[in-house]
Amino acid sequence: MQFYEDIVVGDVRQSDGYTVSKSEITEFGEKYDPQPFHTDEEAAKDSVFGGLVASGWQTAAICMRLNVETSKDMATQAGVGVDNLRWHQPLQPGDTLRLRTEIIDKRPSDSDPSRGYLTARHEGLNQDDELVISYEATAMIRRETDE
Repeated sequence: MQFYEDIVVGDVRQSDGYTVSKSEITEFGEKYDPQPFHTDEEAAKDSVFGGLVASGWQTAAICMRLNVETSKDMATQAGVGVDNLRWHQPLQPGDTLRLRTEIIDKRPSDSDPSRGYLTARHEGLNQDDELVISYEATAMIRRETDE
C-alpha cells in the first residue's frame, strides 16, 4: 500500500486503454446527457461533430474508472475536488482512451495528522496520443505515520 509519505511530486502513472462502443455512448447519452449527438447516429451527422460522440461526462467517468484501476495500491480515502476540467476533442465510437496521471502537489492536512492531500494532473489520450480531456483532481490520502 502506498501512503502519503510514499508519493512523490512528479510521479507518473499510465493506465491501460478502454475502448468505448457505440452502444455505450448511446446508452449513457439516453440516461444522462440526452442530446442528439450522443443518442442518435443519424441526427449526430448534422451536428458540429459530424457524427456520434460520447458525452464529456461519460469521458470523465471512463477516466475515473481508469484512475481507480491504476491507483488500487494507494491509500486514497476520498476525492475532494476537480479543477480546470477541459474537453479538447470528442471521444468517438471505437476510440481507446488511456489516462496519464502526474502528481503535481502534495500537502499534509492542517486539521488531521492521519491524512494528507494529493493533487494530480490527469490527461485522457486517445489511441493516436491526442489529448481528449484534462483536469486536476485533489484527493485525501491516508498517512502511514502521525507526523
